[in-house]
Amino acid sequence: MEKVRKQKGKSQRRPLPSLNGDAAGIDIGATFHVVAVPPGRAEESVRSFGSFTGDLHALGDWLQELGITTVAMESTGVYWIPVFELLEARGLEVLLVNARDVKNVPGRKTDVNDAQWLQQLHEHGLLRGSFRPRDQVVRLRAYLRHRERLIEYAASHIQHMQKALMQMNVQLHHVVTDITGVTGMKIIRAIIKGARDPKLLAQHRDSRCKASTETIEKALTGNYRPEHVFALRQALELYEFHQAKVAECDVEVEAVLKELNESRATPEKPMPAVRHARGRNEPDFDVRSAMYTLLGADLTQIHGFGAYTVLRLIAECGDDMRKWPTAKHFTSWLSLAPGNKISGGRLLSSKTRRSSNRAASLLRIAAVNIGRTQTALGAFYRRLAARTGKAKAVTATARKLAVLFYNALRHGLAYVDPGASYYEDRYRQRVVHNLERRAKQMGYALVAAEQTPSGVS
Repeated sequence: MEKVRKQKGKSQRRPLPSLNGDAAGIDIGATFHVVAVPPGRAEESVRSFGSFTGDLHALGDWLQELGITTVAMESTGVYWIPVFELLEARGLEVLLVNARDVKNVPGRKTDVNDAQWLQQLHEHGLLRGSFRPRDQVVRLRAYLRHRERLIEYAASHIQHMQKALMQMNVQLHHVVTDITGVTGMKIIRAIIKGARDPKLLAQHRDSRCKASTETIEKALTGNYRPEHVFALRQALELYEFHQAKVAECDVEVEAVLKELNESRATPEKPMPAVRHARGRNEPDFDVRSAMYTLLGADLTQIHGFGAYTVLRLIAECGDDMRKWPTAKHFTSWLSLAPGNKISGGRLLSSKTRRSSNRAASLLRIAAVNIGRTQTALGAFYRRLAARTGKAKAVTATARKLAVLFYNALRHGLAYVDPGASYYEDRYRQRVVHNLERRAKQMGYALVAAEQTPSGVS
């Protein structure tokens, strides 16, 4: 009797509905890609294609011949980019899937099984694509990411210059704030040209330098061995080379911003006064004006957001916030919202997910900087850091900045700083309210103490 019931239950199972009948799955590889289409669509429902450009065109031709309209693929390294861009250019809907969401492939793990599993999940509508902004924003993002890499290379050569100077016991970095500043670069170039007299080298001191000429002269008395000067010269040349490449990137970034602003009208309302000073590594053009035209609002009025920070956030998130229905969806995508790991009705963990999201990293850096300001967000950061630690305070403040960023772009809300005492007053009101409630429960009444006039003992 039990066997009959089991068979009867099995026969009543309903198959999953096919939401994407014309779906295909691609397992991305370094040298070849495995493509799976719905069974019965072709004699071979699974085929392999090479990674050369001609093979990718053959892959696209085969999918279009079979009537495939949507494709799902894993984000494997950078190998997916040529396939994605080629298929998207042909008009196919391409979903870039996080490998974490499809890693549990049933049975043996092979390239064929991976492709078929992707195809099945996509056919039944069980996959969601990763966010990818429009083409021009993708170009802007590529230029800015490459620019950041060049800045990192240049920073490593600054360290090489400091090392060469220390080997000569020339302690320049102790008397100037930045060796790549006006004073530092003049002195380094003079050393490379052959100057060794500390008095002559100290004459390159800029008037804005805090250290005196005598102090700089003492710091420049060193052992100028030729091998260390040679290392210093090469480090300087490499630093200047990368700075020149950064300038070339700035030209390309400015050109992309002009393309994005071609169809945009300059806002009639003039830009507000500058709130943030220009950063050291910012592009050498008016980023703030370009972003004001693109967004129709000046996001640099938000504390912690400089013009370059806003530019990088737009490059990572795009300028269209409709991809996320609410601010909660946006903060969840950034991995700045608490998790909800629940089992059996019990909350197991509420930690934020680990993520390498670049936009989240920018917001965290802005949160650290805003913690030093006398603003409402700064007071919020300091109060939370004292209670729960700096790590949680950074995440919470970054989430608030993300909500402000989202609301400014999606709903056009203007940022108004309520002041440093805003959160302190709210916290005090909350504490007093809790004390009054507890006193009432115990049959007491909380009475405010009379304030003694100042100067009266």
